This record gives sequence, structure tokens and C-alpha cells, in this order.
Amino acid sequence: MTERPERPGRRNPRVTHAQVLRVERLTPHMFRIVLGGPGLAGFTAGEYTDHYIKLLFPAEGVTYPEPFDLQRIRADLPHEQWPRMRTYTVRRWDAERRELTVDIVHHGDEGLAGPWVSRVRPGDEVRFAGPGGGYAPDPDADWHLLAGDESALPAIAASLEKLPAGARALAFIEVGGPEEEQKLEPSGDATVTWVHRGDSRVGEALLRAVTEADLPQGSPQAFVHGEAGFVKEMRRLLLIERGIPRERASISGYWRLGQDEDGWQATKREWNRQVEQEQDAV
Repeated sequence: MTERPERPGRRNPRVTHAQVLRVERLTPHMFRIVLGGPGLAGFTAGEYTDHYIKLLFPAEGVTYPEPFDLQRIRADLPHEQWPRMRTYTVRRWDAERRELTVDIVHHGDEGLAGPWVSRVRPGDEVRFAGPGGGYAPDPDADWHLLAGDESALPAIAASLEKLPAGARALAFIEVGGPEEEQKLEPSGDATVTWVHRGDSRVGEALLRAVTEADLPQGSPQAFVHGEAGFVKEMRRLLLIERGIPRERASISGYWRLGQDEDGWQATKREWNRQVEQEQDAV
């Protein structure tokens, strides 16, 4: 989910109108939403395994004119009446069936997306912008490192399924406990390590697992995403201590403890700049 925040004046993003076809609860805290309908006729994805979409949630009490035009809404309405966005990774795109699968972590019934996920039903209509993305397993890499928390699990799972035949991969996935594990189907020679967080801070157990791992020799490609705090430390470990070239790594915070997505997106660029400055000075 190599994403950038939406900003006023940015080029009008494509907005797709879809219907919810199926809803499944994969684990206690992970829902799977399958979208379809005629609005997906012009949609395409598949180049990247970290494709993401931005679900649009109408501002409370606001009805938008049809046909829906996000650029016009931003031009004509005050910022507080714009649709709010929440970013989710595309788990799978079935071009033949024209079905888009999105896995969503459910953090509870507070906030914006949590209540929606718990009540969404087949037949509901949604709008989303995208897709974006920028990562896919490189067939020229000697081996692959994939690491993240629940927010990165859909992208890691999609990446494992798209590994080149025989490709070596180590995947480290942190979840709350064994009840949050999912059955994954890697296409290459992959070792998946489930890391159980328990009561520790998100990312602590994951960082320890990767630090203690016996990593293969050769030139790797790394994909590390999740909570910004542990991603910062993982970036230091891999780029500085382990010497992985920056251009061979997709490393980014999907979210940050203590902030909703609106707050994180507003500060993400400055956070990344500070992290790069601190670690470049080492």
C-alpha cells in the first residue's frame, strides 16, 4: 500500500461505485468484503500486490449530487463536508468475475470504519477511489523478506501468492494471538512465521523475531509495513544494520498508534522526512 495522502488540488481520482456481494468474518478481528456490480466494468488491478483503495464515507448529514464527482465536491463544498477516506489493501482482484476482495481489520465499534464493517451487508452500495500501489515481488531477487502486522497481512498474503516459482521467502506476520492466524497459500518456497503479540506493544514481538532470524545470504527484496513506530525501527534494522539497499525495500507506516487515518495522513510526510534524516545521520 505505497500510498500518498489526498490533498486539495490533487488530480481528480477515479471513483468507482460498487455493491457489496459477500461479507465473511475470517478471524475475530478480520472481515472480508467482496465487491462487485456494473460499476466495476472499467476497474482493473493486478500489477502490484500492495494495491489499495480508499473507501469513501459521506460526511454526516451531507447528500452529494449525482453523478458523483469528487473534484466538484471538493471545489464546491467546505472541507468538513468532503467524504472521509479510509485506505484498505486489495486482497484479490478476479478480473473474470469482476470481483474485488478487500480484507479489513476490525478494531472495534468506535470511529468511522469500525461501525461500518460490523454492520455492512450484501446489497449495500459503496464508493471508493483507486487503485494505487507500487510493490510486487521481483523475480530477480535472491530472496524475499515480508514483515508486518494485521494491516499488512492482506498485502503479504497477496505477495506470497504471486511469488515467482521456486522463489525463497521469509514472512513474519504479527497478530494478537493464534485465533487471528489465517491459512495462506504461497506459490514459492516460503516460510511463514506467525508472531503473537499478546499484551505487548504492537510491533515489539515482530521486530524481535526479525532481529533474531537467520536471514539468507544474497540480495533480498524487502516489504515491511504496519504501525509507524515499529516500521521506523525495522527500517533501521534492515537498511542500516543489515545493509539492504533502500531501492530494494518497500518500507512504510500504514498507521500510527494514537492517530486515526486523517491525523496520520496529515503528518505522515513530515514523519517520514524526520525518520530519514535521523537514520541518514547514523
